[in-house]
Amino acid sequence: MALRIITEANRCLQCKRPQCQAACPIHTPIPQVILAFRENRLLEAGRILFENNPMSAICSIVCDHEAQCAGHCVLGKKSSPVTFYNIEKFISDAYLDRIRIDRQPAKGKKTAVIGAGPAGLVVAIELASAGYNVTLFDDNNHIGGMLYYGIPEFRLSKTNLEKYQKILNALDIQFRPNTAFGEALSIQNLFRDGYASVFIGTGVWRPKSLGIKGESEANVHFGVSYLANPGAYHLGEKVAVIGMGNVAMDVARTALRHGAQEVTLYARSKRIAASRHEMEYAMLDGAELMFGYAIQEITTNGPLFRVACFDENDMIIGYKEELVQIHADSTILAVSQAPKNRLLLTTQGLEANERGLLITDENCMTTVKGVFAAGDVVHGSNTVVAAAAEAKRAAKAMMNYMERA
Repeated sequence: MALRIITEANRCLQCKRPQCQAACPIHTPIPQVILAFRENRLLEAGRILFENNPMSAICSIVCDHEAQCAGHCVLGKKSSPVTFYNIEKFISDAYLDRIRIDRQPAKGKKTAVIGAGPAGLVVAIELASAGYNVTLFDDNNHIGGMLYYGIPEFRLSKTNLEKYQKILNALDIQFRPNTAFGEALSIQNLFRDGYASVFIGTGVWRPKSLGIKGESEANVHFGVSYLANPGAYHLGEKVAVIGMGNVAMDVARTALRHGAQEVTLYARSKRIAASRHEMEYAMLDGAELMFGYAIQEITTNGPLFRVACFDENDMIIGYKEELVQIHADSTILAVSQAPKNRLLLTTQGLEANERGLLITDENCMTTVKGVFAAGDVVHGSNTVVAAAAEAKRAAKAMMNYMERA
């Protein structure tokens, strides 16, 4: 493994204008990291990665590399691109095992982070490193958010998140689990208790329904809920998955690992929202993909579809008259998620758009003074690296706000 990583690192051309770095949402300094690694400065390479993106160890596993670094490597034009994500994982794993964060002197101000997903973790680490007293709150009893409850173990081992728990401990970040804001506690309580600022990184945990008949049947489930605890479900042998995003792919692969014999994913069009490699892995695991199936209803026997007709450009030009009944023991809806609305209902002045996503300004501040937000709760379902990039910007804005206050 180590020799293969070294070989990959030695292939890097050290481009003066690295397109791989430009294509990364958080602009990881890839040539600089690879050069440090090639010169046996492993921990320095790890420090560069972590300071640029605290979620680097996670992103090396879950990012859509073909659309980002690997997909823009100049070597990929004529041969195979440098698989930087493998180098990044090797370096990040080694660094997190030995990390020592130099925390700045205490600022004497405390801040609250609501949501322990990628955005919340980045903000907490950035603020604590800068000397602020951070308390991290989450609805669940483990850190990670969707990383823990939404990505299957076979894709992202929970041991990766254990390393982040050690970082939180080292930075003296207090974690308060099983605490849902908008119930016993409110954001107003935080300001009452002396918190100088608040960050909201609660993500998108509310499954979107399709508004069709049959969604309340006993054999119908929501994808994000299923992934949180697949062992609690008895899906049967034949499973229909509605949707073709990354969540749908994870649902299909998880169902096949939990006893399902046939899993088929259905999409209205021929557009696939999931990354190509996630789709390919799902197919390798045995999932089947069906296109042009517009769901109309769900019965106890399975979903009922209207089948599309396509032109030569794969555009839908109409639908066949006869509805098609697909027989399935269970139907799982994995079309999208939205934020829960507890905070909106209990926080005076906090505003959201028509999709329920929090409204923020150019400094990531919400419509409530001193309350900031970033990640999926602002933009909808997105990548870990996008959440990390925006969370870093939010953390900087929070520091500026607290120092001016």
